[in-house]
Amino acid sequence: MSAPIEPWLREILRCPACRSELRDEQGPAGPELVCVDPTCGLAYRVEDGIPVLLVDEARRPGTDGS
Repeated sequence: MSAPIEPWLREILRCPACRSELRDEQGPAGPELVCVDPTCGLAYRVEDGIPVLLVDEARRPGTDGS
């Protein structure tokens, strides 16, 4: 089970690709933060409560990450 993201950090996180807000979701490989902008929609993994906000490593919409 992943550690939760600290509330103060969660409030300021934005998608690095488009600067939109992020929502919490459960992805194919575990917890993710997903961009709310439908034209972007990138999904960023969360490892041990740490969001990995790297555009090059983000899961694209409609893919399972494999």
